[in-house]
Amino acid sequence: MQSKGIMGMTANDFYVQEILKWNGWGYNDSKFIFNKKGQAEFTGKRYRLGGMVLPTFKEWIEKTFGASLEHKTTSRASLNVNDVPPPIVNEEFLQDLRATKISYSQDAEDRVFRAHGHCLHEIFVLREGMFKRIPDIVVWPVCHEDVVKIVELACKHNLCIIPFGGGTSVSSALECPEEEKRTIVSLDTSQMNRILWIDEKNLTACVEAGIIGQDLEKQLSESGFCTGHEPDSMEFSSLGGWVATRASGMKKNIYGNIEDLVIHIKMVTPRGIVEKNCQVPRMSTGPDIHHFIMGSEGTLGVVTEVTIKIRPLPEYQKYGSVVFPNFERGVACLREVAKQRCAPASIRLVDNAQFQFGHALKPQVASIFTSFLDGLKKFYITKFKGFDPNILCVATLLFEGDREKVLQHEKQVYDIATKFGGLAAGEDNGQRGYMLTFVIAYLRDLGLDYYVIGESFETSVPWDRVLDLCRNVKERIVRECKEKGVQFAPFSTCRVTQTYDAGACVYFYFAFNYRGISDPIHVYEEIERAAREEILANGGSLSHHHGVGKLRKRWMKESISDVGLGMLRSVKEYVDPNNIFGNKNLL
Repeated sequence: MQSKGIMGMTANDFYVQEILKWNGWGYNDSKFIFNKKGQAEFTGKRYRLGGMVLPTFKEWIEKTFGASLEHKTTSRASLNVNDVPPPIVNEEFLQDLRATKISYSQDAEDRVFRAHGHCLHEIFVLREGMFKRIPDIVVWPVCHEDVVKIVELACKHNLCIIPFGGGTSVSSALECPEEEKRTIVSLDTSQMNRILWIDEKNLTACVEAGIIGQDLEKQLSESGFCTGHEPDSMEFSSLGGWVATRASGMKKNIYGNIEDLVIHIKMVTPRGIVEKNCQVPRMSTGPDIHHFIMGSEGTLGVVTEVTIKIRPLPEYQKYGSVVFPNFERGVACLREVAKQRCAPASIRLVDNAQFQFGHALKPQVASIFTSFLDGLKKFYITKFKGFDPNILCVATLLFEGDREKVLQHEKQVYDIATKFGGLAAGEDNGQRGYMLTFVIAYLRDLGLDYYVIGESFETSVPWDRVLDLCRNVKERIVRECKEKGVQFAPFSTCRVTQTYDAGACVYFYFAFNYRGISDPIHVYEEIERAAREEILANGGSLSHHHGVGKLRKRWMKESISDVGLGMLRSVKEYVDPNNIFGNKNLL
């Protein structure tokens, strides 16, 4: 690791801060803008949509939100260091830290960068003002042994540690508790980013927890392997973060969720190191300690190394899509696919509002022929087949594996879809759907420029409650907006993103124009809270893969029972009696 002195950041970390937005999502060079002609376009060259004009998006945003390009609000262009709370310094800790030669910083920008995740209210605060409490110091361990030293020093001097991975949390997990009077250390794992070994015989790899998802897949692919774990945030989120939040990926049908991938975890706690004595596929030695670590959200310690299952890179990959006459038919099809246990690597169903939204993000066509073809497809679906464009919905598909098996699998899924009135809608639409997964997150920053605030949240739900839950939550959002004085109709939409034998994950988006509202974030949070209550009342879970953090912990007792919460508290009290890991998530 190259270092700019003990006080400086590492070159690699400096690079990350240079290329990422300090108060928005993603890369600095990638964003939605309205050009001089008033047309929407996406900047940069990192995504397929880069440099393309989106001719219908302006009309969609005006029609959907009542927004106008004339009504614009701008965020602060840069961080004012005078707004940043001064650090609470523990000189004795600093003295001991210097002796370890571990890189650290008390720079205002470094501290602010790690003071938040990507909840709406966190980004809104950065655009308008500053957090009341942020980390006092950032440390960059480069290996497991460095983490052990940092935790030992924190215990010795009674400091608070908040682990930081990719910073993509959407559960307020990274926010510093305002009442914390001790020095808060942000333990940034980004320099712990190596694959330590690959075992080709057992198909496992031992990886440091700070590695970012896309880097992990890239490095594994050089040896002919993959994990297949692809959350929407994989460009920025870390392996340790996946473990800490019990993450799920888009291709979990083939590769599994994070709990299915993990073979072994090493974690540093105030009590010492937690790990199993061997790296075997399964053990029957009482409750699985991995399940105390997975989902612990930085409350018990720092995950430093993870041994995960790997698979040979798939020989063949094929996208697809199916259009259904309505959402009900689409859900019934996904249910049947799950029942027959023939789900492709990924199958996701969007409702009509989200279909229209995706259509508004379609780039300018390259030729008259392409435009004519699109028109022909639309004519066939709407006129000949009688599909109503205001009701229909679309499923995107991704198949992976042996070429011959993929083609057999594809036929099986399309045959099932046909029984539910589904029509094949082409590979391009499927591939585009997955590309949009990564760029949609950038839209919130554009919305904020035009008084539109929005967020996503998720749940899992039994199959027999999917339709009721989707309908009731969307209706509740509309009702709450009206009651809270939102002048314009909200955008309230959902998609079914992961399927299981017993149910599915449902992912909601909602947004509204907040012009005329004096405290939009408070109103937004009240509506989101009501939506979460509605989810729970309809038999949905508190979370499917975002985790709990501080945002949802008020419902933990209801979700896992009094005794269950007591068990978690008991583990916390034993492992971390002095609350060194005091981010106040979960409990």
